Amino acid sequence: MLAIDTQRIVAELIRIDWHPDLSIYASENFLKEVSDEYGWIGGVDSNGELRCILPYTVIRTAGFRMIRFRTETLATAAELHQSEELSFLNSVVEHFREAGADMIIPSGNAAVFRNYPDGAVTAPYGTFIKHLERPDDVLFNELHADCRYNVRKALKTGIEIKSGPEYLDTAVELIRETLKRTGAEQVNGHNSLKRIVSALGEHVRIFVAEYQGSIQACMVVPFSQHTAYDWYSGTTAKPERGAMHLLLWEAIRQFRACGVKRFDFQGVRIDPKEGSKQEGIYNFKMRFGGTLVRGYMWKYAYRPLKFGAYSLAMRLLRGGDIVDQERVKLVAQN
Repeated sequence: MLAIDTQRIVAELIRIDWHPDLSIYASENFLKEVSDEYGWIGGVDSNGELRCILPYTVIRTAGFRMIRFRTETLATAAELHQSEELSFLNSVVEHFREAGADMIIPSGNAAVFRNYPDGAVTAPYGTFIKHLERPDDVLFNELHADCRYNVRKALKTGIEIKSGPEYLDTAVELIRETLKRTGAEQVNGHNSLKRIVSALGEHVRIFVAEYQGSIQACMVVPFSQHTAYDWYSGTTAKPERGAMHLLLWEAIRQFRACGVKRFDFQGVRIDPKEGSKQEGIYNFKMRFGGTLVRGYMWKYAYRPLKFGAYSLAMRLLRGGDIVDQERVKLVAQN
């Protein structure tokens, strides 16, 4: 076997130069709406070539300065080997240490990393990604049989899928109701979400499933040519059968038609507990025929006392952040 020639990748601040072949979460329009401090860290090799980028935001609250990455490491051209990504992430950690950060916190379910830096607290995580560069009939046949049945059932019932910014208020209320009903973390305030949607302009779509004048399900989807994301979605307490299945299928079909390369269902727990809510989410997303991408969530402490206070607050509020909730699985594997 031939050895792979890898090299050290050094992290440095670079100018934001977004284009539609990158994740929408890397765009300045998105970053500036979620934080007053944001930027790109670039990974530069020994030849001075930019090999990857990592968009970040800074969260300042109660005396804490926390870094959050908004995507996984994004390669810019040639393949970035895992050893090179490790070199880059270790350099990223040192960059923010010198910048005076207190900690790096988990990135959220839009960022599944292939690797994590030395000394990080980490946990397994994944997402389902459906590749869209194939005909509709191929994509439809990838759906599991029960998913295809539910799509056809919804069409026969007369459920209609509609899209447009005029559905934002309805979608936000339905998402709030869904999160409250399921005990999940609440959506950003309406005004904040409205600002983000406005800032993204043509790079976000709001879908609703309507039956006899009543909205049954909704989804807010930021996108670029790189990927469309199931960012927020919700349903009524008892939606018409197949409403969400049809909504997702129609969104997939529309994004394929306009040249989007991937649809990201945005996060699943790895090996969720049998019978749990998380297993139900996993199975629902899995039935749309995407590929399970396995990776990691991670966080990093620069100041142990502040990091401990953050972790305690997360345990009291939510039973721990995503890393604390899932890291036991990684310990068990080792």
